Amino acid sequence: MLRKWMPLTMTMILLLVGAAACQKATTTDQSNTTEETMRMTTQEKMDIFLTRRSIRRYKPELPSQELLDKVLEAGTYAPSAMGKQSVTIVAVTNRAVRDQLSQLANKARGGDKDQFYGAPAVFVVLADKSLSNNYLQDGALVVGNMQNAAHALGLGTCWVNAAKGIFELEEGQALLKEWGLEGDLVGVACCIIGYPDESPEPAPRKDRYVIHID
Repeated sequence: MLRKWMPLTMTMILLLVGAAACQKATTTDQSNTTEETMRMTTQEKMDIFLTRRSIRRYKPELPSQELLDKVLEAGTYAPSAMGKQSVTIVAVTNRAVRDQLSQLANKARGGDKDQFYGAPAVFVVLADKSLSNNYLQDGALVVGNMQNAAHALGLGTCWVNAAKGIFELEEGQALLKEWGLEGDLVGVACCIIGYPDESPEPAPRKDRYVIHID
């Protein structure tokens, strides 16, 4: 009888040992991931902010929707005055609409160039001034979040200061209606985005940028 049960007993033991080993491996993997995050130095974290640059030359390919969505998500978590979330982001990846916006920017600002420096996508940042007296600050924080997130993900961005003029035009107002947007909307910025095709050096920081009052 003992011989009859020995194979079954050994099988159960092996299964239990295997399960324990898998659990240990999973725990070890999770621990390693946490340790890798913990090992990221303060300087490495700071470098995300210190190495970001405004990019004015881009590769033609459009980043994946997954990457763009991560950048957009970062924008939606920017601080907003009183938590009013006065900002709306219009993510333009359609080439014809992107080109139309560039043409409207030329009309509003004067010029006949590509106002978006060849970037394949544009995140239009709008803010409803009826929701907050700090709508411009809300919009600026959204753009800043998106720019830093994009850099962390290997993408380039640049703030193009054309949105206000674009959406003061009749054609810009027509676009807002076409997009189904309502409210007292003001164009804050066009945040262009794509894969960078340059690595500009930072400008020197000015003297007395920070004044300490101890």
